[in-house]
Amino acid sequence: MILPEDRWWAAEPKWRAAEEYGFDHAWTYDHLGWRDLVDGPWFSAVPTLTAAATVTSRIRLGTFVASPVFRHPVSFMRELITLDDISDGRLLLGIGAGVDSARYDGQVLGGPELSAKQRADRFVEFVDALDGLLTTDGYDHRGEYYAAKGARNLPGPVQRPRIPFMVAANGPRTMRLAARHGTGWVTTGVKADDLEQWWKNVAELAAKFDEKLAEAGRDKATINTCLSLDAAPVFSLSSVDAFVDATGRAAELGFTDVVAHWPRSSGHYEGREATLERVADEILPGLQGE
Repeated sequence: MILPEDRWWAAEPKWRAAEEYGFDHAWTYDHLGWRDLVDGPWFSAVPTLTAAATVTSRIRLGTFVASPVFRHPVSFMRELITLDDISDGRLLLGIGAGVDSARYDGQVLGGPELSAKQRADRFVEFVDALDGLLTTDGYDHRGEYYAAKGARNLPGPVQRPRIPFMVAANGPRTMRLAARHGTGWVTTGVKADDLEQWWKNVAELAAKFDEKLAEAGRDKATINTCLSLDAAPVFSLSSVDAFVDATGRAAELGFTDVVAHWPRSSGHYEGREATLERVADEILPGLQGE
């Protein structure tokens, strides 16, 4: 995870390095502003990923996560198709309801504050509409939050039938959505101050998602499950040992993928890039070989 906070002359080497280190995917946040970092520099996700696509050739690139808080599915479909084309089919769409982003992203637009149910309703409609828009040329939709009339999508995504959806979900309804539409499921766990409690929460969520997959008739082997390690109270790249412990626990719970944040000089995800380099050199090849 590379936060979109650096001017491109400083960000470009990180995206290049993520590929050179051998990581499978690289992500950025899709917000108008994020938590206390809203007082500092911040850049838009889609142009950032477009630039990253032009300086890489192998690594998959994605939003972690896009939300309907400030997006319309028709215009977003066009952006995604363009980005999928520029990246030659390397785009992953991490997508969520936008619970965290609503704190600033929603407020800055001056819209009404939505209840948890309304956010879930909007998210389900957004994902359903986006699925239709990416797979059907001349798509019609009319719902409570969005409408589309004869929306064209030519030439369509490079990836068929559409760009993979990595659906962020913790609740029963959004987990069902992930089980139905998702190429993958994303979770940050449930916030906890104690590390062991956080891992216990993650285990419970993983078990619940397995149940939703079974209910949907999905084979678990056909879907990727991705855990954001740094939602835990211990930063996964605070040391090599911390990373080894976190990835080992995630694997034991059946997660196919994990996401860690590029170390920052201070504040959120503070750490040393030397630790990231050691992980890439010493640990990553073994994880990918498992």
